[in-house]
Amino acid sequence: MEKSENDKIKRLKRHTVDGENQPLTTRQGLKVNDTNNSLKSGSRGASLLEDFILREKITSFDHERIPERIVHARGSGAHGYFELTESIEQFSKAGILTDTNRKTPVFARFSTVAGSKGSTDLARDVRGFAVKFYTQEGTWDLVGNNMPIFFIQDAMKFPDLVHSVKPEPNKEIPQAASAHDTFYDFVSLATETLHNQIWVMSDRAIPRSLRMMEGFGIHTYRLINKSGESHFVRFHWKPVLGVHSVTWDEAVKISGADSDFHRRDLWDAIDSGEFPQWEFGVQIIPEEDEHKFEFDLLDPTKLIPEEMVPVKIIGKMTLNRNPENFFAETEQVAFLPGNIVPGIDFSNDPLLQGRLFSYRDTQLSRLGSPNFHQIPINQPVVDAHHNQRDGQMQMNIPKGQTAYFPNTLGGGCPFLSKISEGGFSSYEERIDAKKIRTRSKSFSDHFSQPALFYRSLAPWEQKHVADAYSFELGKCTHTHIVQRMLWLIQQIDEDLAETVSANLGIAIPESIEQPINQAIGADSNVEDFQPGPKINYLDKSAALSQANTKFKSIATRQIAVLVSDGFSESDFSDMKSAIQKEKAQIKLIAPTGGTVKSDSNKEYKIDASITTTESVLYDAVYIPGGNKSVNELIKHAKFIKFINEALKHCKAIAVDNEGEQLLDRTFGKDFKADKAVLINGTTKEFIEAIAKHRNWDRMDKVDNIPV
Repeated sequence: MEKSENDKIKRLKRHTVDGENQPLTTRQGLKVNDTNNSLKSGSRGASLLEDFILREKITSFDHERIPERIVHARGSGAHGYFELTESIEQFSKAGILTDTNRKTPVFARFSTVAGSKGSTDLARDVRGFAVKFYTQEGTWDLVGNNMPIFFIQDAMKFPDLVHSVKPEPNKEIPQAASAHDTFYDFVSLATETLHNQIWVMSDRAIPRSLRMMEGFGIHTYRLINKSGESHFVRFHWKPVLGVHSVTWDEAVKISGADSDFHRRDLWDAIDSGEFPQWEFGVQIIPEEDEHKFEFDLLDPTKLIPEEMVPVKIIGKMTLNRNPENFFAETEQVAFLPGNIVPGIDFSNDPLLQGRLFSYRDTQLSRLGSPNFHQIPINQPVVDAHHNQRDGQMQMNIPKGQTAYFPNTLGGGCPFLSKISEGGFSSYEERIDAKKIRTRSKSFSDHFSQPALFYRSLAPWEQKHVADAYSFELGKCTHTHIVQRMLWLIQQIDEDLAETVSANLGIAIPESIEQPINQAIGADSNVEDFQPGPKINYLDKSAALSQANTKFKSIATRQIAVLVSDGFSESDFSDMKSAIQKEKAQIKLIAPTGGTVKSDSNKEYKIDASITTTESVLYDAVYIPGGNKSVNELIKHAKFIKFINEALKHCKAIAVDNEGEQLLDRTFGKDFKADKAVLINGTTKEFIEAIAKHRNWDRMDKVDNIPV
């Protein structure tokens, strides 16, 4: 019992951490000199297990949330299989990369990073892209994202990055959003983040579907062949349907209309038999070429342009089965970058090195026990024999007298395997370096690749980047943070910075007083780590722009057909037949739910009434003829809004015969010459317009359409 209210306040204050004017310390009070770089064997060497500061920081971070994932909490998953189409045995001895007769089971999980489990699918965010391969040599987890680079260069900075983008701790807002002060305060001081940041400002951060986004392993790994020779490698997933996105305006509205949009889309596609597929590719770099580029292969904030090292397609993944229980499979699946198989090994990428520790530690917290590998979704397809015993949630019944090695009482079992018999052996990389806490100076180019990315984008993509920066920075309340960001954006591209500056009404400063890059230790020479001016070692990279993606298929696209009683059976049946032949989905939208009859008295089930759906949920719009139907549609203002919105979002619109009367009640009357607004056009023309995803030539002309 407290003696007084004052005593209670004093007691509470003893448990309050005051960070003002205090040195940074460990939990034991040890003053910290550098909280930005892990301890390494040389500036480009492997991170060391003895780094107690890294382990304390990462361990604390990994255990902050129970049981929801701290990051990647919002996820969707599916089962499938992987088939190798071309062996690369000259580079790797991994069976999954050499045996073209295998059909390897997989489980893939896609996720947003920043939001909680209950957040919207359409947040502007990086998307996780993790694949668990259940191989005959053990489980291999390729844990990546839908962007080829990451925000930070060293795992030591990961807690800082996530703390900055998560809801601000004093008010727990905003949810699943980077548009706030703490995130941009961090980004503007840790300039290594700028490359991934501009990707997040692009359309890559708001994909049309999880089935229409790329995947990347991010890090540089090693491939080891039977002779023990090493090559560096980066892994890629390329969607068969192409890479497509939604606009920001659509994303905001979809979040309100269907916050499960991506999850539902993936489930429905698999459920209907339209199985998502990705081609699997590798970029392979000989060991002797490690230093030939003007960027560092070990830097996870740098991509390798495909013009410099082409992506070699060697396999394909197909997802063909939805989970039977979301929690048991999608939620309990545990991906670990440390799960590899013989023929695949790690590089000294300092972010990857930290992830090797962090992911296992996180699963211990989330799943409650080191026995999480016994959960069915995490079990390998091969038998596991080891001497690890007991612990919470032990679901096996280990037999025998011995649980140690070596032994005679157990017949020497389980025994060790020779390398020639599939035993794993780490690559024998030569190490000759001082133990040091620092970062390689070769990681200090922070402007060249963001500039390359922006230069490579189509004009409509560049406009979306400028709009995104304007929105995000417009949410910041501290002018000095916005000014720092504007100066940094100017180092990437002058025109981009001027556009954002004009949108915000804040001038670009001539200089910034604080050091540009604070991701170094207190005793480091600041000038040695300042990012230099951008280098143009490649003018453009076609693979970076979605304007160069695949535009062949309209499979699984959602086509909204606006109808009421009396619509033309002839118009509709021709269009329906052509659309369904291409494996797209026809969705009938009517003034009310229930059923609707065509002019031939044929009855159809309505998919949604106009009051329960939104234009942003569909990829294209079709209006068949029929006077009675069109006259009824004209009476409902939301059909007018529906068409205007599709027009504004640059989607394909087709009308037949009397359907033109409805188009004339919208802004579509001014766009009859538009190549994706088809009046009595052919089904072939409409299908081709849908396959192009959007007619971006329309973009500047529809800005003033009110929706």
